[in-house]
Amino acid sequence: MSRQAQAAVLFLIGTALLHAGLTNLYLRYVKAGLQPLLLLSGGVLILAALATAWYEWRRARAEKARAALHTEAHAETEGEGHGGHVHREPRISWLLLLPLFALILVAPPALGSYSAVRTGTAIQQPYGLSKLPDSNPLTIGLVDYATRAVYDHGHSLGTRQLKVTGFIALDKSGAPYLVRMALNCCAADAQPVKIALTGKIPPVLQPDTWLLVTGTYSAKQTKDPVNNRPIPYFQVTQAKPVPTPKDPYDESWNQ
Repeated sequence: MSRQAQAAVLFLIGTALLHAGLTNLYLRYVKAGLQPLLLLSGGVLILAALATAWYEWRRARAEKARAALHTEAHAETEGEGHGGHVHREPRISWLLLLPLFALILVAPPALGSYSAVRTGTAIQQPYGLSKLPDSNPLTIGLVDYATRAVYDHGHSLGTRQLKVTGFIALDKSGAPYLVRMALNCCAADAQPVKIALTGKIPPVLQPDTWLLVTGTYSAKQTKDPVNNRPIPYFQVTQAKPVPTPKDPYDESWNQ
């Protein structure tokens, strides 16, 4: 791969990173807080590509100027002496373009129920719990609800109405969980946090359907069959389908 081709690849990768960082596409790969670093990386790659192209253009002009100073006979002698050998870079280097095409053409779906039912709930004991707003009903993150239900025993939740959003996953017995995939850095380390549903549950639930459930804290708990960790229940009074959120992952567990 020539220097010019390398510059072109760097430019395309940098442009793809900027495109992903300026749209919601990047949320399929990394957490929202990494957007500035993603944009910075794309900008650095584009600058490196432009610098490489400029350097190669300067070098080509200098070589052309030096060649013009030599006589035709001297140029022929130089050609015979070197035997006309041309160094060719290995073609396998063009495989570097495959990740670029994957980024541009194939946006992976967010992890869903298939991963959730095969991975144990990743609920973590918090260092401390922040004070919740006094609103009623209260919109609360699924991870936050699960954490307070298990480790605070619902004291900070009280009896107020709560609204929680997540996608549906069904265990082997058909029992429904409401799930959010929690992540520290990127989609590769995402793990499910689950809450079990009881009360006025819709009679037909499809895996990966996103629901907004309204209800109250339930003291009931069960155990995840995958890793035997606690899964709290949520007492549902109302449930309605909602579109997949812009950011399908929950980052509150490591904040």
